[in-house]
Amino acid sequence: MSRKLQSEIERVFKKVAEGIEDFEDCHDKVLNASNASQKEKYETDLKKEIKKLQRLRDQIKSWIQSNEIKDKQDLLHHRKLIEKQMEKFKAIEKEMKTKAFSKEGLLQSTKLDPKEKEKLDLCNWLVDSVDLLSTQIDVLEASAETIEGALGKKRRDPNKVEKLTQLQERVERHKYHIRCLERIQRLLENESLSTEQVQGIQEDVNYYVEENENEEFIEDEFIYDELPLDDDDMLYAVAGDDDLNDSSSSSGSDSESDHGSDDSDDDAGRERQ
Repeated sequence: MSRKLQSEIERVFKKVAEGIEDFEDCHDKVLNASNASQKEKYETDLKKEIKKLQRLRDQIKSWIQSNEIKDKQDLLHHRKLIEKQMEKFKAIEKEMKTKAFSKEGLLQSTKLDPKEKEKLDLCNWLVDSVDLLSTQIDVLEASAETIEGALGKKRRDPNKVEKLTQLQERVERHKYHIRCLERIQRLLENESLSTEQVQGIQEDVNYYVEENENEEFIEDEFIYDELPLDDDDMLYAVAGDDDLNDSSSSSGSDSESDHGSDDSDDDAGRERQ
């Protein structure tokens, strides 16, 4: 490793230490704020501080992947320090979202009919599920990079290689579920999916999100099979768009024959998954 690169890494490590100190100071202010307006100001400051740390984390991640650097233990250590602060921020962020929901959502709940309230609750559940899976991905990727850093080039421990493969497979499954949940949210928002359809998968999704780390966990690979997640026309439809509904209903027998082929395409898509 060149002296210039070593100097740059040390400079980033110093910024990490300073950033964590600033973040911790701001985090304490959020927890000890004496009134709501003061707390909101500190929450905004906290978000700025975590973004600074995340930029440093991105730089550290690029160095971890570099072949020029042989000993990556210090890089992995500083990345973990930042990720601990990210976990703290996510806890505060969740509280902020809850507060926003209670302040705006609940105030409007008297104006919402039960169906709209049900839809809003499901959208919030989908967002929370994606957030939890994203956090799990961060942890899995950090573990994978630790193992990669410990693997030798010539003598690669088979057990570590197997563990690394398992971690990478779990990350890919999490990303698959995130993609599906984000599409479901879009379909629900534009009324291409009913609340009943989403509620039909809720228990299975919760089981995956909450229990996937348990040894006894068995994944249901067919959770989304009954939902039209591959239909891009439905994905980008606009809720309440009468012109779209009129055009789809006026297609007559051609539309019916198209539906038949769509169904077979969907089946084929599911088989590929």
